[in-house]
Amino acid sequence: MNAQIPDATLTAAVLANVEAALAEDVGPGDVSAALIDPRKTVHARIITRDDGVWCGSAWVTETLRRVAPDAELSWSVLDAESVTADQTCFEIRGLASQLLTAERTMLNFAQLLSGTATQTKNYVNLIAHTKTRLLDTRKTVPGLRVAQKYAVACGGGVNHRLGLYDAFLLKENHIAAAGSITAAVQRARAAAPGLRLEVEVETLAQLEEAIRARADIVMLDNFDVAGTRDAVDLAQGRILLESSGGICVESIIAYAETGVDYISVGNLTKQVLPLDLSMRFV
Repeated sequence: MNAQIPDATLTAAVLANVEAALAEDVGPGDVSAALIDPRKTVHARIITRDDGVWCGSAWVTETLRRVAPDAELSWSVLDAESVTADQTCFEIRGLASQLLTAERTMLNFAQLLSGTATQTKNYVNLIAHTKTRLLDTRKTVPGLRVAQKYAVACGGGVNHRLGLYDAFLLKENHIAAAGSITAAVQRARAAAPGLRLEVEVETLAQLEEAIRARADIVMLDNFDVAGTRDAVDLAQGRILLESSGGICVESIIAYAETGVDYISVGNLTKQVLPLDLSMRFV
């Protein structure tokens, strides 16, 4: 199920993300940083005010490569490692004006991605006593899909499909347009037999049809806990099951304890509290 982001895809995303972020923030030039003596060097520490899971080192590094190419960067934490409040995450030595220009862009990336990883880790810990794996969704910040899915992986979650191109997810309207679950699955298999194929169902009868049609995975859309347990009993391991639809910290344990294989949670990437980071000159 893990969409594991290829290295080339991740690298391309980092380059594109940083380029776009600097274009919107710096524009034709940082007028405030221009007031600083261009020869003045400083030692800066970036600290976290919150406990959490660190993520975003590649975006920080690329920001500095573009804005402060001669700066010396030293890390105290790696992606996917835990951090505690008041911990130094990394240090930089370089020109003051350049570090001031880079500050907001690199911290914005690290704050959001660390927040995403932290949110994911919190959910993962809740269901660690079960076999259920936590999935992300496509409900990501526009333009930061790869970045946030990378952060989910750093938090211990599993990536669902990256986009509309790398796996089938046949939902209610796809099925209605095709005429039936069986017809939709047959068309998908004929079009791209090598792609993972998931079908969304709303009833146990649809689940049985999806199993007979030989889908790879079934998404149980908005099933309650009792209905999910019935679906697990019906499937009897013949197909992978994913629970989806409004599952949150208050309900995820009950869903995981039904024995479902996966639970997808949109809040991993759409309701994120960024880690509070700040840069301080020593």
